[in-house]
Amino acid sequence: MLKIVKSLIFVGLTFLTAVSYAAITPAPKAPEVAAKSYILQDYNSGKVLAAVNAAQRLPPASITKLMTAYVVSQELESGNIALEDEVLISEKAWRMVGSRSFIEVNSRVSVEVLLRGMIIQSGNDAAVALAEHIAGSEETFSQMMNQYAQQLGMFNTNYQNATGLPGKEHYTTAEDIAILSAAVIRDLKHYAWYSEKEFTYNNITQHNRNKLLWRDKSVDGLKTGHTEEAGYCLAASAKRDGMRLISVVLGTRSENARAQETQKLFNYGFRFFETHDLYQAGQQIADSKVWQGAADKVLLGLDKALTITVPRGRYDELVATTNIQKPIIAPIVDGQVLGEVQIHLAGELVATEQLVAIAAVEKGSWWRQLLDMLLMLIWG
Repeated sequence: MLKIVKSLIFVGLTFLTAVSYAAITPAPKAPEVAAKSYILQDYNSGKVLAAVNAAQRLPPASITKLMTAYVVSQELESGNIALEDEVLISEKAWRMVGSRSFIEVNSRVSVEVLLRGMIIQSGNDAAVALAEHIAGSEETFSQMMNQYAQQLGMFNTNYQNATGLPGKEHYTTAEDIAILSAAVIRDLKHYAWYSEKEFTYNNITQHNRNKLLWRDKSVDGLKTGHTEEAGYCLAASAKRDGMRLISVVLGTRSENARAQETQKLFNYGFRFFETHDLYQAGQQIADSKVWQGAADKVLLGLDKALTITVPRGRYDELVATTNIQKPIIAPIVDGQVLGEVQIHLAGELVATEQLVAIAAVEKGSWWRQLLDMLLMLIWG
């Protein structure tokens, strides 16, 4: 449990004076990465560990299919489609250039086979077939992709197709791909398919293009991409000892390069950082005096879990400071914001979350209310 320091706040919400600590030894600088843009981020805390040009809009190539799969998964969850549904393959889907799943025109292929073919072997034909099955056309499906991008907070992303083939207004950023990758890991029941090394359809076996699946057993997804315009790209995730990282590299020079540069980032992140769950949602962190209430105190905690990533070996130096509104007067409703908790490391503020009531406090009896009002007048 972290050491908790309570501040004294009598009117409103104020902050503690900064405390002097010994200077923290920072993690070393991230290695140089030969890519146009990249980001390394902790999945659970969201902490960015390394980034260069992460907000630069670039063509994502087949990493686009992460969003295609995400939309399909949402349609599956809502019950609009099922994995067993048979999809009629159009001529447009059959004629798609680039990577293919080798589906035949006018044949019927299940949603599951198309989805796995798109995820594992990056089939452009499978992506278009799924888009047409769900939305009637790839253009309408692209609108759905953009709606989900906005909902996820991918504000520097615009999709024009379901495949990632070049388009004048088809772009995203490493930051936004990291957001999408986290959503895929969190929300997709079939995320395990991203770790499959090969897939066979129509008597043709193709291999997953993510070379790290063979090189690093901690890597379990996500998606490669390549066009002449985009270069070689890779969004990947790895998990070691309970810590999960997401890496996105865009615009490398070759298949080997995108794997090597991603491996650099993973090795750096796992070596020099660690992630800890500090508090669970609803866990009591502090309490505070309540005036005119049926109870003397209100219990305070967070409405969501707080996870933090810090330089390795520095966890024991974290200090939690609570800033609590005063006075607190009943009634108090469950979830009401009454202050905040700040997490410091060597004097540096590294996280802030709102403190909320984790249990309601009703108004006290008329006698309790009257007594407390008198006491508040006397004590100011």
